[in-house]
Amino acid sequence: MIRILFASLLAASLFLSSIGVSAVAAQEGDQPSGTISVSEDATQDAAIATRIRDILSELDGYEDITVTVNSGIVTLRGTTLDAESLDELNGLAARVEGVVAIRNEVSETTDVARRLNPAMERFEKRMYDLIAWSPLLIIAFTAFLIVVFIGIVIARMKQPWDRLAPNAFIADIYRQVIRLAFVIAGIVVGLDILNATALLSTILGAAGIIGLAIGFAVRDTVENFIASIMLSIRQPFRPNDAVEINGDEGKVIRLTSRATILLSYDGNHIRIPNATVFKSRIVNYSMNDERRFLFDIGIDPNADMALAAKTALETMTALPFVLETPAPDTWIDGIGDSTVTLRIVGWINQRDTSLVAARGETIRQCMAALTSAGIGMPEPTYRLIGAGGEGLGLTKDDSAPAAAAPTATPETALDVQAHADHELEAIVEEERREKSDRDLLTHQAPTE
Repeated sequence: MIRILFASLLAASLFLSSIGVSAVAAQEGDQPSGTISVSEDATQDAAIATRIRDILSELDGYEDITVTVNSGIVTLRGTTLDAESLDELNGLAARVEGVVAIRNEVSETTDVARRLNPAMERFEKRMYDLIAWSPLLIIAFTAFLIVVFIGIVIARMKQPWDRLAPNAFIADIYRQVIRLAFVIAGIVVGLDILNATALLSTILGAAGIIGLAIGFAVRDTVENFIASIMLSIRQPFRPNDAVEINGDEGKVIRLTSRATILLSYDGNHIRIPNATVFKSRIVNYSMNDERRFLFDIGIDPNADMALAAKTALETMTALPFVLETPAPDTWIDGIGDSTVTLRIVGWINQRDTSLVAARGETIRQCMAALTSAGIGMPEPTYRLIGAGGEGLGLTKDDSAPAAAAPTATPETALDVQAHADHELEAIVEEERREKSDRDLLTHQAPTE
């Protein structure tokens, strides 16, 4: 009987032991990885509190935190320096084994001294790092200066930039590009010495974004600058050329990096943006020495048309300032209610002859020749209709007697030299000498 009882007790003890081992194994398997274990004993709450205090004591910013544990519920009280440290408390306490719940009553501190101390410590650390890195920083900055200096020396050389560029403006752009390239190379060398080349992509990315924003903000200026480059290469006009651009006429003073400046025939400055000049229709009156003028004269419909055209043509041919080649010409251009239009054209050498003066003198000479030939000018004619439908007015027999044709007298041509044009050219040349460094035009550059 005793043996049976002893066997039963032994079997029961072995069964309970196996159950205990299985429970411990199951408990260990259910715990998340990375937990901080605590010895299981009668003072588990005190062990949890001690473990949390030990963890917080090893971290900065938790010196003012108190920890109490009751039945696995952790209560945290005190103050921290910032909200980030406050949020990390729950995660730290939750990793301790045996914690059932967390009551976080910690708040951010408003103590000025406590909040300034970390800042002062960070400042002292950075000053120490700066002193420690000073020799390497000096070497990196010296390398940057050397590379930039080499770029400046190369950019200041007259050759090969003046030879490669079509004009001085483009050569200066080449120099600016060289300087910028060497500045970037200097930054790369300096960062490589500091082993901080990863910052280069950040710097270039920020520069690209800033450049894009600036480009949108000053797109009109950029457009004018690009147009200036194209105009300085193409040279559609030269200094002192008489041009018409977008409806404005005048003498070309200069082409700057932003605008084309004209001197109007009234003596006013006309500033036209280069983007407008590049896209507009440009009429260059100075490209050829020969220039044509024309005018219309109305003659009496009853006059001899052939005689009128012949008289006008002979008169123009006899004028000393009218060129023989291209030859002058006249023709009947149209007919109106009481007039016939005679169109007269002639050519002059505009380098020596004023266009407006030649045109005015030709009109005077032709009018005098036509009058001397008995070719009258038209007068408005009105026909009045009475109530009975009959015309009222003078009959042919009752008309006023025609005036006798005046005796032809030779006319002396007046001075039509381009004195006014030459004076404007002198004004333009004087202004160009005063501000020659801002001009992109040259007399020697090829024109399109």
